[in-house]
Amino acid sequence: MATTRAVSAGHGAATTKAVVVTSLGKASVEDVFMPIVRDDWVLVKVKAVALNPTDWKHVALGGTDVGCRVGCDYAGVVEQIGSKVTNFEIGDRITGWVHGSNRANHESGAFAEYAIAKASVQRKMPDNLTFEEAATLGTAIMTVGQGMYMRLNLPPPSEPSKAPIPILIYGGSTATGMVAIQFAKLSGFQVLTTCSSHNFDLVKSFGADAAFDYKSPTCAADIKAFTQNRLAYSWDCTGDGAGICAAAMSDAEAGVYGTIMPADYELLTKTNPMVQGQPFMRGYDTQGEDYFWFGQTPVTPDVEEMKYYQWFLELTQPLLESGAIKPPRAVMNRTGAGLEGVLKGLEEMKLGKVSGEKLVYTI
Repeated sequence: MATTRAVSAGHGAATTKAVVVTSLGKASVEDVFMPIVRDDWVLVKVKAVALNPTDWKHVALGGTDVGCRVGCDYAGVVEQIGSKVTNFEIGDRITGWVHGSNRANHESGAFAEYAIAKASVQRKMPDNLTFEEAATLGTAIMTVGQGMYMRLNLPPPSEPSKAPIPILIYGGSTATGMVAIQFAKLSGFQVLTTCSSHNFDLVKSFGADAAFDYKSPTCAADIKAFTQNRLAYSWDCTGDGAGICAAAMSDAEAGVYGTIMPADYELLTKTNPMVQGQPFMRGYDTQGEDYFWFGQTPVTPDVEEMKYYQWFLELTQPLLESGAIKPPRAVMNRTGAGLEGVLKGLEEMKLGKVSGEKLVYTI
């Protein structure tokens, strides 16, 4: 495969700044070589990035290597295209997500002045979104597509349910949860969600029909009563909700529980034998590239994962362009602009200081 190492326009040298893993559990802003642009990839001048839990977890929990570039969500402008790229041109506004902290490709990371992205799994940025807004949606929409639709086999927004079937979005105030609520409404569901009570108005502003405090000892019972023991679908945006979801779901008919993280499936089955747990999704499969998952054996993703995501990108483009799907609530440069601000934001997330919002930074 032919590759080229991009030269930074306007910098006079083939270097860029990026957030890089420098030692076990630590990352810093470093000067690094401009990334290699593969035949089917593009080079992006990054304008904005957004933070996800996976960003700090990979660094803190040893799921990456020294030298890996960090970060998934981004928005920017195409600076260079590989020889086989047909869906983007230089100058296009682009957004999506990349596999940051990638042990199989250390140059893949969004928290940088210039980043590379596999062209076939990115989207052209809708004109009605700012770079900062667009940066919030990459992993969230991917996760909803793979986890809530491909795994749970729900009717897509293009073919909504004719009856308002109840669904529980556990963790509705997370960035993914805010996006999931909107999709579930477009798919014709009656949307229930859990969050802290101070976020009830927030989740309802995105379309939730009812909100329940996950800290309440009667949370599951309240949901079960609200749905009259008819809840057959739940989707966990945290990985911590298996017990509450199972207890809230119907014990009279079969149901299905999906999650974005490894969950306590033993607790799920013990709490409600009528509920089947779907395997958690690894979003990295949608990139169609080999990767490592907290181990030494490379993972080769099923090509159907990438194909489904590509289909979902096409499905969701008009929903973004029309405003039917809105970005989750975000806060800009809370810990300072630029990559140094990103580092501080990652620490804020690690300490559990982020709730009901997505941290976004201008680059």
